[in-house]
Amino acid sequence: MRETSGRLLALLGLFQTPRTWPAADLAARLGVGERTARKDVERLRALDYPIDTIRGPRGGYRLGDQGKLPPLLLDDDEAVAIAVGLQAVTAVRGIEESSALALAKLEHVLPSRLRRRVRALHESTSTGPANTATNVTDPAVDPALLTELAVAVRDHVGIRFDYRDGEHVEAEPYRLVSWQQRWYVVARERRTRDWHSYRVDWMRLKAPGGPRFRPDPLPGGDYTAFVLRQVAFAGWSVHARIEVDAPAEEVLARINPTVGVVETVDDDRCVLVTGGDSLEIVAVWIGMLGLDFRVSEPPELVDHIRTLADRYARALPAG
Repeated sequence: MRETSGRLLALLGLFQTPRTWPAADLAARLGVGERTARKDVERLRALDYPIDTIRGPRGGYRLGDQGKLPPLLLDDDEAVAIAVGLQAVTAVRGIEESSALALAKLEHVLPSRLRRRVRALHESTSTGPANTATNVTDPAVDPALLTELAVAVRDHVGIRFDYRDGEHVEAEPYRLVSWQQRWYVVARERRTRDWHSYRVDWMRLKAPGGPRFRPDPLPGGDYTAFVLRQVAFAGWSVHARIEVDAPAEEVLARINPTVGVVETVDDDRCVLVTGGDSLEIVAVWIGMLGLDFRVSEPPELVDHIRTLADRYARALPAG
């Protein structure tokens, strides 16, 4: 259970959301009984916070208008930019509720003129799925884990974690990179001194972390490009090597360079090293090349394409 001062701060934070809070809801959020929650409300009143009591079956408590925080020092464009950003991240798994609450609190503390603009934007906007390019559910974002990694990057403190294949890793983190609804941390493995990118949703941090380190940045300093190259080779759930009947230059002209690496075989053939989060997505990508190709690995992808070939053949009209 939190100490009284901590509960009062948490209670004030809840009251910044413009809604009526039943005592039972406050108690659940604070991790106390309803009697304690009611006493905490009275403590805030004793500190001159105007907490209104709403009677009736849908009653409860809410902060009076004169108890709002001071207006934020934002101009029109800044307020709208924050609102757009918060609206967008309500579709990101793991932080939907936090984003919605933050947007509500933003509206609550803005001056009335800006509040109307932000509320109009919020009420007039719908947010589609964050990722429609895959049939695999986006991994949930863990805000606490991202925060821990960000602090380690900032303070040059090593991290220790278990990775998805059971590997135990000790590394020096340098940068967080967000791409395609996934988060990566670029780090230097402590023992080998090799650079790697690790998917954050595949990491399980261990405590305590590693020792502090003296920064020795990635050559060139382009951490995002490094992540894209690494993902092409090792960051997907499914990896494939596709032999394509076309020169490497033609394949490169047809793909986004972030989805794969092209290796020249001869003047008329090349190999595309690519991947994705599912067999279905990889099959779609290589089908969109518009070129003849052969798949030799992984065996699961070979079987999937064979199944697709039969399915498409059955879809053709007879004769």
